[in-house]
Amino acid sequence: MLVLSRHRDESIIIGDDIVITVVDIRGDKVRLGIEAPSQIPVHRQEIYEAIQREKARDAEEGQA
Repeated sequence: MLVLSRHRDESIIIGDDIVITVVDIRGDKVRLGIEAPSQIPVHRQEIYEAIQREKARDAEEGQA
């Protein structure tokens, strides 16, 4: 894992077309802005995991 320090309004670039910017810092919470092409899905981890569980459930029901 790469760990970087950033201040508010500073960014991290991933590849040529993904920009993550620190928008705000309040206490122990950090707000991030993410710019990515529309064909690249961007989700919070818990939402991504829920989507994966749903896909697995659908696949199991399709095999039955």
